[in-house]
Amino acid sequence: MKIKQFLLSLATVAALSFSPNVDACTGICLKAQDKSVVYGRTGEFGVPLDIRLIVIPKGITMNGGKIDGAKPKSWTTKYAVAGVNTHGSAEALDGINEAGLHAGGFYFPDYAKYPKVTHADDGNVVSPTSFINFILTQFATLDEVKEGIKDLKVSGAKNKDWGGIVPPFHWIVTDNKGDSIVIEPVDDTLKIHNNPLGVMANSPTFDWHMTNLRNYIYLNPVNVPPVKIEDITFSQLGEGSGLGGMPGDFTPPSRFVRAAFYSQSAPPMKNANEAMFEAFHILNQFDIPKGSVAAMNKGKKVDEITQATVVADLKNLKYYIHNYYSRRIKMIDLNQIDPKEKKIIQIDLPKHETIEDLTPKR
Repeated sequence: MKIKQFLLSLATVAALSFSPNVDACTGICLKAQDKSVVYGRTGEFGVPLDIRLIVIPKGITMNGGKIDGAKPKSWTTKYAVAGVNTHGSAEALDGINEAGLHAGGFYFPDYAKYPKVTHADDGNVVSPTSFINFILTQFATLDEVKEGIKDLKVSGAKNKDWGGIVPPFHWIVTDNKGDSIVIEPVDDTLKIHNNPLGVMANSPTFDWHMTNLRNYIYLNPVNVPPVKIEDITFSQLGEGSGLGGMPGDFTPPSRFVRAAFYSQSAPPMKNANEAMFEAFHILNQFDIPKGSVAAMNKGKKVDEITQATVVADLKNLKYYIHNYYSRRIKMIDLNQIDPKEKKIIQIDLPKHETIEDLTPKR
């Protein structure tokens, strides 16, 4: 067999082994000189998620969703939330609350392990897709989150919107000081990691990604100087030699490395507005063009795309978004939400781009 045919055969076998719900979400945190903090992330998936903006008011009753084996936890919301949902549900999968706390769910296949629950756990269980609701509507600080989930169990039931499985997630929570934690359901417990860089991706576990960064400590935004060997001077052929060897594919380990580098090398930003725009520019580096990442499902090619990109301003309580169909940025200001509102609000996103015609008039 020729080498090219052999490589193509390997690629075909690998593609057939993929889950049809490929995923590639990436998150970053930026801090501005006025001490404001923004958190931005992309949202990718291999099937349409029907992402919408969602506003959850305070003072309403919520529960932990569908659980196999136990009754879900119920609570009254203490804080209003602005974020995004999927499939028209009342569950935010990413968002910010009026205390300036951000939380987001990231797909965690092959590693998420939820405990089996029984009626002995009644009232103390939330589903993976309800976990963000619980965090954002109940807590204002990272210390409150850590204390509030000590005895909580995350489990669930098979969900047809997520491919007929209990969706595997891990989560990042960031406060308005820029401190961050990662919460992962491993070994039937919720393991908490401090996240000093504010970077997030998918599998493997967070501690693995942090260890892997040691393989890339040579990366530098400054170009490599010329090298002289014998009587010949070798200099870079173009800009960017300091990033030679940085992984450029869309796998979680590679995206985590790039996210860490781009967020840590970002120039000083004066305020939240500058940080918000910088976050969107950085997250452009993770945008997946249709056709470049795919899986095979029953002989059919399933393309993954960046369905939405969001940035949360944790100081000014603004939540920004653009989606696959429109790059124009949209925003929700939590300060302007009617405090008397007692219904969950869902807002559809554009289905096509709006182009401004700047042609000079005759």
